[in-house]
Amino acid sequence: MAKKSKKQQSGGTPATVALTSAGVPYTVHSYDHDPSHPSYGEEAAEAMGVSPERVFKTLVADVDGALTVAVVPVAGQLDLKALAAAVGGKRAAMADPALAERTTGYVRGGISPLGQRKKLPTVLDASASAHPTICVSAGRRGLEVELSPDDLTKLTEAVLAPIGRA
Repeated sequence: MAKKSKKQQSGGTPATVALTSAGVPYTVHSYDHDPSHPSYGEEAAEAMGVSPERVFKTLVADVDGALTVAVVPVAGQLDLKALAAAVGGKRAAMADPALAERTTGYVRGGISPLGQRKKLPTVLDASASAHPTICVSAGRRGLEVELSPDDLTKLTEAVLAPIGRA
């Protein structure tokens, strides 16, 4: 994976700026977003020709009153009980979408685990470690970044836990 040139970095998203600032190698993948597609994540996997097990969606949940980021494969779903357990909580529910957008600074379908307006506790599904690289939103619909799961874990200070289910 090559880092982007300065010209490509300018005009980047907060996610790509965070990656560049950290000196982490990454690749940007862009595609034409189709607003009528039923799933942002599946659309990304199809458009990039990448297995859905390697494309991860970023979800924001409320765990015992605290917003928490969950990063799971687009091929599955988030296990809310497992997410709560991963952060030492009792109960989790999906966060209000408007609150998630306000807190992260990103729009739904483009929420990235990187470069968020407010740093939130993050949990990355353990299946990510089975892949040399994974793709996550770069902060805009139609834009993904590919990076190593280890780098994503370090940058977001994520807990690695089995929070996804098929």
